[in-house]
Amino acid sequence: MTLYTNNSIRAPAALFPEKNECRLKFLHGAFVHKLIQHAKYLLTQTDENLCLRIMHSLKSMVKSNTEFETIGQSLRLKLLRRYFSDDTQYLKSIHQAVKDEDAIERLRLTQNELNKQGASDLVVELFISHSSINILEESIHLAIALLEGGNTEVQKSIFRRLNECEIASEKFFQVFYDKMYTAQKILKSMSSITNDTHIENDDYDDGVFTSRLDLISPNISSTTNDNRSSAIPTTEEKTTLNSSANSSLKLQQNVHSNINEMEPLQALEARTTTHQTPSQSEPKRNSIHEIMDVLDFQSQHRRPKLVFELRIMQPILRFLQLLCENHNPEFQNYLRLQTKHKTNYNLVCETLKFLDSICGSQTGLLGLLGNYINEDNVDLINQALITLTEYCQGPCRDNQDSIVNHESNGIDIIIAIVLNDITPLNQKNYDLVLELKDNASKLLLAVMESRDDSTNAERILRNITPVSQLLDVGCQIYARGKEQDTEPKEDTNDEIIHDEESNDDTSNVAKTVGHNMYILTYQLARHNRELEMLMKQRTLDDEALSYYHKHTAEIEIIRQDRSIEPIVFPVPQLCEFLTNEKKQKVFLTCEQDEQGSKVKDFFEKFSEIFEEMKWQRKLRHQPTLYWFSSQMSLWSDISFNFAVLINILVAVFYPFNKGLKDLDSRSSAAIWSGLLMTLITILIKPNATSMRMLFVAGILRSIYSVGLGPTLWLMGAIQVLNKGIFLVSFMGNNGTFSKSRYENLTNFQLVYHVGYLLLCVLGLCLHEFFYSLLLLDVVYREDTLWNVIQCVVRNAKSVILTAVFAVIIIYLFAICGYLFIQDDFLMEVNIKAMSIDNQILNVTSNNKTNLLTTIIPAANDNEYCTKDNCTNDKTTGHMSPVSQTSNVLSEEGADNELLERACDTLFMCIVTTLNKGLRNGGGIGDVLRQPSSREPLYFFRVIYDMMFFFIVIIITLNLIFGVIIDNFADLRTEKQRNDEILRNTCFICALDRKSFDNKHVTFEDHIRKVHNMWNYVYFMVLIHVKDPTEYTGPESYVHEMIEQRNLDWFPRMRTSSLDTQEDKNKEDQDNRILKIQMENANDAIKTLTMELNELQKLVTESRTQKHRMNFLPNAPLPTS
Repeated sequence: MTLYTNNSIRAPAALFPEKNECRLKFLHGAFVHKLIQHAKYLLTQTDENLCLRIMHSLKSMVKSNTEFETIGQSLRLKLLRRYFSDDTQYLKSIHQAVKDEDAIERLRLTQNELNKQGASDLVVELFISHSSINILEESIHLAIALLEGGNTEVQKSIFRRLNECEIASEKFFQVFYDKMYTAQKILKSMSSITNDTHIENDDYDDGVFTSRLDLISPNISSTTNDNRSSAIPTTEEKTTLNSSANSSLKLQQNVHSNINEMEPLQALEARTTTHQTPSQSEPKRNSIHEIMDVLDFQSQHRRPKLVFELRIMQPILRFLQLLCENHNPEFQNYLRLQTKHKTNYNLVCETLKFLDSICGSQTGLLGLLGNYINEDNVDLINQALITLTEYCQGPCRDNQDSIVNHESNGIDIIIAIVLNDITPLNQKNYDLVLELKDNASKLLLAVMESRDDSTNAERILRNITPVSQLLDVGCQIYARGKEQDTEPKEDTNDEIIHDEESNDDTSNVAKTVGHNMYILTYQLARHNRELEMLMKQRTLDDEALSYYHKHTAEIEIIRQDRSIEPIVFPVPQLCEFLTNEKKQKVFLTCEQDEQGSKVKDFFEKFSEIFEEMKWQRKLRHQPTLYWFSSQMSLWSDISFNFAVLINILVAVFYPFNKGLKDLDSRSSAAIWSGLLMTLITILIKPNATSMRMLFVAGILRSIYSVGLGPTLWLMGAIQVLNKGIFLVSFMGNNGTFSKSRYENLTNFQLVYHVGYLLLCVLGLCLHEFFYSLLLLDVVYREDTLWNVIQCVVRNAKSVILTAVFAVIIIYLFAICGYLFIQDDFLMEVNIKAMSIDNQILNVTSNNKTNLLTTIIPAANDNEYCTKDNCTNDKTTGHMSPVSQTSNVLSEEGADNELLERACDTLFMCIVTTLNKGLRNGGGIGDVLRQPSSREPLYFFRVIYDMMFFFIVIIITLNLIFGVIIDNFADLRTEKQRNDEILRNTCFICALDRKSFDNKHVTFEDHIRKVHNMWNYVYFMVLIHVKDPTEYTGPESYVHEMIEQRNLDWFPRMRTSSLDTQEDKNKEDQDNRILKIQMENANDAIKTLTMELNELQKLVTESRTQKHRMNFLPNAPLPTS
C-alpha cells in the first residue's frame, strides 16, 4: 500500500487522462508545490501530525527511487538463486549489475524537482520556526534526503535562502549551535561515570538512558537514508508499555545522582529553547516512544544507551556534512564564519568540541579512549570525523587551521584514535575500530591537503612520539588483514553471482585501512627527516611496508592557480590486470603533440586501457581461457614454424606422385640419433632451438615411415588446430566477445588472424600451394619488414599521383607514335606450337620451313614477314593486323623470328609503349625499328626516342623511386627520433634528460617516481572506480577536468623538483647578493665609525686645549 501511495504522490498525473487539464498541471509539479505550501500553512495552525505526514511523504518520494529498486533487484536475485542454484553458469550469464549512474540520475531529477517546488525553502523555515522536536527531526531527515549525494542545486538553494534574510540565517545556525552545546554539556556531565558504573548497569540493557527532555518531547522519526542517521522509531510502530518506561526513568535518575557537576534538570529543560512545550495529553505517548526505542534497537541487535540529545546529533552532523559535500567552499566558510550576523556561530569548532567531549578528552587521559568509545557511540564518532573531514577537503585552508589550532584537544583526540587500540572495543568488534581509524586518518590527511607549508604537519607530529608508532600501527593492521585472508570462508549460494563491475579494493578492509595509515605516514615523512629515513629502512625488511610501498603511487598535477601539487594515492586493485603487452604498445605508439608532449594521445587511449583492465579482470574468472590467452606468443611461434616446415616440404618434394627414394641404414640411424639427442637436450635444458630440432627430426622420420602425404596432412591439421587456439586466445585477451560486430569487423588484427586461419584450412582441404601465402606472416611479425612496406604505403598518394603522371606522359608518346611512326612499331615474336583441328603440330628442325609456310601467310600477302625477307619496301607498306590465330612461337618451334605490327590501333600502341618502353633501359627506342638516316622522319625518331628516355625513364621513374626512398629515409629518421625521445624525454612533462643534469634528482628517478606515466593511468582509474562523494579536493578537481576533457592538470614542461631547485638557486643567489651588500654596508659602517672616532678625538683634544688655555694666566705686558 505504501508503494502505491508513494507512486501516486510522485506521479499524480497518471491518475488522469492524457489531455486532461489536471494532468498537465500535475506534470508541471503543481501537486507537489501545493503539498509543500500546505505544510507551511500547517505550521501556523500548529497541526503537527499532518505536517509530519507531509514531510514523511516528501522524503519517501526521494527514497523510493532507490529503495524499491534495490528491494526488487534483491528479490530477483534470491529467486534466481533458489530455482537455479545448481546452474552456476546460467546464474552468471543472466546476472546484470545495477547501473548506479541511472539510479543516481533519477535521484538527482527527483531532488531537483522537489527543490524547484520549494522543498529546500520549507526545510529552512522548519528549522527556524522553533517547532517541536518531532518537526525538527523530520526536517533534518527531509533535508538529508534532498541533499543525498551532494546535490549542488539544493545546496545553492539553501545558501541563497540563508543569504536573503539575516534573521532567518542567524536562527538557522543558532538551532544547530544550541543542539551541539546541549550535547556537549550532557557529555561533560557524564564523563565522570567510571567503568564500574557501566558494569553495574549491564543488568539494565533493556532500558534506555534518556534525559527528561525525552519525557517532555515525543520522539517521532522516520527511516534514514543510511546507517549513519538516527535510529528513532516512528509513531505508528510504538505501543504502550508504561512499566518499562518508568523503570527506564528510575535508572536514569540513579545515574544522574552520581554526577557531581550535573546541573538541575530544570536548567536542562530551560536550555532547550528550540522546543515547544507540549500539551499535557502527551505523557502517555512519550512513554510509548521510549519503550519502542528499546524494542526497535533490540530488533537491530543494538542496545541504545545514548540520550536523545546525543542521538539527534548524528543526523545533524550528516546534514552539515551534506551541505559541504563535493567540497562546497561557500558552505565550508559559512559554517565557520557568518560576517553579517550579530552573533557568529562557528559550527566547525563546535563539531570539533563535540568530538572532544564524546571521546572524554577533558579527563586528560588520551590513552583511555576505550572507556568512552563503545559500540553505542562509535557511529556518532565516525559521523563527527566524516563531517570534520568534509569541512576541510577542497581544500578549505581556514577550516584546516581552525581544526588544527583550536584550543580544545580535538586534534589530539584524532591522533589518539589513530595510534591507540581502543580496548575493549578492539576485542569485541575489530571492524568498528578499523572504521574509526580509517576516518581519523582521512581527517588528518584532510587537514594537510594541498598545503605548501609544514605547520599542520608539525602540529600533528608533535603528538606522535616516537614517530615509529605510525608504522607499527600500519603493520599491525596489515597482520590482522592477513589473518582474515587465511581464515576459511564458507561458500554459499549467495556468493555464486560475481559482481564483476564492483570495486575489489574493499575486499580486505584491514589492508585498506592500513594503506591509508601508510599514506598518512608518507605525507608526514615529507616534513620529518627521521620518519623518512625510518620508512626507507623498514620498507626493505618489513612485509607490510613493502606491500604498501608497492601499491602506493605518486604523481604531480597543476592546480587552477598553476601551482604544482604532489598527490599520493593507493593503486586500485583493478590496475593489477593491466598487461605488459598493453603497456608496451601504448608506450611505443603514443604520438607527440605540438608542444612535444604525448599526453593528449595518452589521454585518448585511457578508455581503451580501462576497458582492457576490466576485461582482463573478467578473464581471470575463466581459468581455461585465461591460460590459453596468456600463451599467445607460444601459439604464434608454433604457427610460424609449422608454416616454414610445411613450405619446405612442398618446395622440396612437390609433386608428390614421383615418390621417395628408400632411406639407407646410415641416414636412418642419423635421423634416429638426432631425434634421441634433441629429446635428451630438451629434458635436460629446454629451449626453442632444441624443440625445433626435435620437430624436424620427427618430421623426417615420419616422412620415410608413414609417407609424405599423410605427414603433410597431419602437419596441416596441427597448424589449423594451433591457429584456432591462437585465435581463441587472441579474442579472449582482447575482449572480442564483449565488443560490437562493427568493432570486430574493423579490427585489423582480428581480420588478419581469421584470414590466416582460412588459408590454413584451404591448404589442408584444397591445395598445398595455399600454404605459401602463410610465409607473408614474416612481414607482420618483423617490424623491419613492416617498415619497408610502409615506405610505399605511407605516402601512397604521392606514389600513385606520380605513377598517374607517368601514364599520362606515356599516353602522349603513344599518340605521337601512332600518328607519325606507326610503321616503326615492329616487334619480334616467336610462335608457340598450336593445336589446329584438334591436332598438335610438332615442330622439328626438318619441317620448320614447311610449318612456317603453312601457318604463316607469305610476306607478299602483306600479313606477316620473316626477319630475313622483310625489305624496306615491305616494311614501309601497310602490313595487315596480327591474326588472332597467330601466337608466339617458342624457341624450340623455329629459328626464324617473325615481326609483328604493334601499333595498328591506338590501344595497342599505348600497351606496347607501356610494356616495352618502361621495361627497357633505353626506353621505347630500343624495341622500335632502327630507321635509316636517309628516311624523312629520322630526326623526329631521334627526338622522340631521346625525349622518351629523359622524360619517362630518367625523370618520371626516378620521381617514383625518389618518393619511396624519401619515405624510407623519413621512417628511419622518425624511428631514430622516436627512440631518442623515448630514451631521453619524459613522457608526461616532455622535459629532456639535459634538464636534470647537475640536479639533485636524476632523470631516471624522475620518470620512475615523480612522472611515472602508469601512475597517471592508475590515478584516472581511481577517479573512475571511487565514489564521487568520497573524493578528496585534488581528486574532485581532476575529475572535473577529465569530464571537460581538459588536460591542463598534466604538468607540461614543469616538475616540482626542478622548480624547487630553481627557487632554491634563486634564493641562494639572492642571499649571496644580500650578504655582499651587508658586508659592504658593514665595511662602510666601520669606516664611518673610525672616522667618527677620529673626529671625536680631535674635538675632544680641541676642547681640552681650549679649556687649558682658559686656566692659563694672561701674559705680562712688556715694560719700556
